[in-house]
Amino acid sequence: MGKIICLMGKSSSGKDTIYKRLLMQESVHLKTIVPYTTRPIRAGETDGVEYHFTDEEGYQELLGHGCVIESRAYNTCYGVWRYFTVADGTIDLEVFSYVLIGTLEAYDQLCRFYGTDKVVPVMIELDDGVRLQRALDREKAQDHPKYEEMCRRFLADAEDFSMEKMAQAGIEKTFYNDQLDRCLNEIVTYLQKHLNS
Repeated sequence: MGKIICLMGKSSSGKDTIYKRLLMQESVHLKTIVPYTTRPIRAGETDGVEYHFTDEEGYQELLGHGCVIESRAYNTCYGVWRYFTVADGTIDLEVFSYVLIGTLEAYDQLCRFYGTDKVVPVMIELDDGVRLQRALDREKAQDHPKYEEMCRRFLADAEDFSMEKMAQAGIEKTFYNDQLDRCLNEIVTYLQKHLNS
């Protein structure tokens, strides 16, 4: 039986890079769950790769059909942006294990949908100053930088990933991403134990 690896962490902690590197690890054989979002596509993103991009009407239609597994809504400087996972026929835990990027809220909803024995949390941490610089560099590279939203997200992360909320979600182990290769090796070792149990 497969499991879902829920990769979490504050913005610009390196989740996307670790996600891509995990998919290349033959020792853990993970498939992707491409989430959905109503936020605008960013430069360098491809529809169906990082996310399935839709709008509020598309979200409401999927919700009405009972296809939404988990969802989060953020009241951004540019309106409400939703991120959500859909039961679209691509997840088969009888055969495969998967990895997705989520939040503590997403992790909790995934556990309720699939069961806590089927969802493995992987929490990434990094110094706030390093994260802020990474976020700024990424935003500068956009055609239309959204600095206000970057700051809102950075401040919201302090509450969304507080020690209290991590404890409530049962997150006991975290991975510090100051050296990517070391962090990745620690995660792979951790996942090998969970995927083989």
